[in-house]
Amino acid sequence: MSINKDKAIRTIYLSIFGNALLAIAKGIVGIFGNSYALVADAIESTTDVFSSTLVLVGLKYSTKPADEDHPYGHGKAEPLITFAVVGFLVTSATIISYESISNIREPHEAPESYTLIALVIIIAIKELFYRFVNKKSAETKSTSLKADAWHHRSDAITSLMAFIGISIALIMGEGYENADDWAALFAAGMIVYNAYLIFRPALGEIMDEHVHDDLIEKIREIANDVEGVIDTEKCFVRKAGLNYHVDLHLIVKGNISVREGHEISHRLKNELQMKLPELVGVLIHVEPD
Repeated sequence: MSINKDKAIRTIYLSIFGNALLAIAKGIVGIFGNSYALVADAIESTTDVFSSTLVLVGLKYSTKPADEDHPYGHGKAEPLITFAVVGFLVTSATIISYESISNIREPHEAPESYTLIALVIIIAIKELFYRFVNKKSAETKSTSLKADAWHHRSDAITSLMAFIGISIALIMGEGYENADDWAALFAAGMIVYNAYLIFRPALGEIMDEHVHDDLIEKIREIANDVEGVIDTEKCFVRKAGLNYHVDLHLIVKGNISVREGHEISHRLKNELQMKLPELVGVLIHVEPD
């Protein structure tokens, strides 16, 4: 699993670097281009830097090997870190909403047209970041990496809303100067919705929710090809960080010795961990046919 760990950590370092550069670029263009929607976007990218750093710390901790005090490893720290990332998302949405409402109440100049060019570039970059990080989260089975990917997507949504708002302000002219503030307010609502989408699977992981049907099917298929296995019964899977723990009931012939049943279960365990290296814990209970 060290390959997945290294892959996830490299991806997070890329996220931190990209978010820092984009936060600076958005802030400069937003301030000089008179667009609060872009400034709000810069605020979210700044929180992204902190949340990605938090994800990095969480990944390093959650992938620590099991010890005497943590026999199942430290994997449950990952969804806990995801909850913290959700907190960052909700906090940034709250700040954006507050500042947007404040700006809507006060008349101000329309944004500069060149802010639209900057936003097109930003949207493209953030969507590419989302697709890349989301792909890596699927490869590594990392909940917190998926949360980081959605951070990029929510950033792209905020930028898109800013683009729409600024376009309205520029096209409609006088009286529509605060359109980009309304766009930022709408984007804040989208960020909160995305936060829920991230929160829900992390909560399921903490609660050991049954959501691993595909993995269970693979486990049963592998088991049926092992010599001495008649069938499998109960199969429970728990996710812990990048790894999984499995409890499996194995059915063997009822007239064989305890030693033979034990050897079959060991063959099965070795086969499962060879073909599914993400299974760090496999507990097999032998049942007679």
